[in-house]
Order: sequence, then structure tokens, then C-alpha cells
Amino acid sequence: MQKYLNKVSGPLLDRIDLHVEVTPVAFSELSNQQNGEDSATIRERVIKAREIQAARYNGENGVYANAQMSSKQLREICRISNVGENLLKRAMEKLNLSARAYDRILKVSRTIADLAGSEDIQPEHLAEAIHYRSLDREGWAG
Repeated sequence: MQKYLNKVSGPLLDRIDLHVEVTPVAFSELSNQQNGEDSATIRERVIKAREIQAARYNGENGVYANAQMSSKQLREICRISNVGENLLKRAMEKLNLSARAYDRILKVSRTIADLAGSEDIQPEHLAEAIHYRSLDREGWAG
């Protein structure tokens, strides 16, 4: 897998918003009787998040979702606290992320906040978005 990943350029990986490593599920988790969130509940949360985004970009030509926002909109809409800023700064330095990855993390964190029904991007939303940049981490997949 690492040989294959080495053939994919950094600039191409930068254009992928979510990098998720899917590992095998342990038997203990498969046999767990605890119920997770059902699809109908998740669907409602996604519909609400899309409605929030539709309202946010109402009147913006060609922009309907967070992924489509311009750099100017990004600076206006994706404001983060000092704690969030420090978290993102550490991630940028530790993972040696590009400016494009920085923008992607902010857009994804805005979407995570929308899914959570939060007006502001919280540090936990940023942390989750940073976690989705697994291909940026050294040593991923081997």
C-alpha cells in the first residue's frame, strides 16, 4: 500500500478533503449489543446541516456548501478561537501541512460544526477535521 501511496503526489492528496483509514473491526466490537445512532437520525442531522449551509450561502452565486466557499468567505465564516488556532498551528507544524490542507481542515471543521448544530467551530471540531488528514501523517499505511 505504501508503494502505491508514494506514487500519489502531495498536491493531489491536498485536494482530497477526507482521508480515512479503515481498519478491520474486532470481533468484540461486532458482537457488542450497544446500539449506535440509526440512519434516520443521521439523515435528519445531515438535512439540517445542509439547510444551515443553504441559508449561509443564500445569494452567493454557485456556492451551496462549505466545500465551495472562496478564500475570502473562508476567513469570514471559519473563525476559530485562540485554543482552536493553537491546535491548528501545532497540527500544521507537526504534520507539515500545506496552505491548501489548512483551508480544507477549516472547511471540514465548519461542516462538522454544522452537523453538531454549533454556530461556532469548537476545538473538538477542528481536532476531528485534523484527524481526517491521515494521509498527511508520516508512516501512514506502513
